[in-house]
Amino acid sequence: MIRVPSPAKLNLFLHITGRRENGYHELQSIFQLIDLYDWLEFEQTDVHDISIDGLNSVDLQHNLIFRAAEMIKPFTRHVTGLNIRIEKNIPMGAGLGGGSSNAATTLIVLNQLWQCGLNTEQLAELGLKLGADVPIFVHGRNAWAEGIGEHLTFIDLDQKQYIVLKPDCFISTQLLFSQKTLTRDTKPTKFCAYQLKPSDFRNNFEPIARSLYPKVDEAMQYLDQFGVAKLTGTGACVFVEVTSNMKIDEILKNSPCKSYIVNSLKESPLIYFKV
Repeated sequence: MIRVPSPAKLNLFLHITGRRENGYHELQSIFQLIDLYDWLEFEQTDVHDISIDGLNSVDLQHNLIFRAAEMIKPFTRHVTGLNIRIEKNIPMGAGLGGGSSNAATTLIVLNQLWQCGLNTEQLAELGLKLGADVPIFVHGRNAWAEGIGEHLTFIDLDQKQYIVLKPDCFISTQLLFSQKTLTRDTKPTKFCAYQLKPSDFRNNFEPIARSLYPKVDEAMQYLDQFGVAKLTGTGACVFVEVTSNMKIDEILKNSPCKSYIVNSLKESPLIYFKV
């Protein structure tokens, strides 16, 4: 049996800079990997099918782990049956990339287990078909993202801690994108501008999420007492950077919803994965 971590991410900001003719939105963002992990266990079986335990709320055909396994199967030299078990710690619908990370982890593990011989770029290209966030987890490095999220420039970020809150609601990404008030023409910027004043860089979806989901607004108001609260991705989670004067235990204890303390990662532990 193989047991591997599947890390989450934060979007340190998220700007929409335009819209393509096919309806997809151009964006700019920073992906920061964090040490909040799901854990995936892969066990080969004699029965040539794929079963997944621990995520019964998601239909198998829509499960990104299953879809990733099916996607890489045509490249295999040594296909086997699989039982995949997931220990789910990253909340779903949170903007933390849990599903995308699980898909990337599956591609990385099965590429070796099934002797597919694909390189990282090929795996990332496969992953993009499953979702725009999957390639960042395949590469396993923090990045400045552009396009629909597929154009990645890998960057070094300072080590930080974050307090993350998960309001008790599920945000509809489709609903956020459908809002007429969504800003879709933010002026493109550069990483060096972010480095000069990161607090100025926000998430274009934040005002809409706060308006449509009162629990998100409540969480942001709470964290705004201690720093600059931000929304991550198009999910429900909000976060704030930890500073030296914060009383972390008190902030977590008095949080209006589920809370986490997380550390930034320089790279994903999966970079060093070998069967």
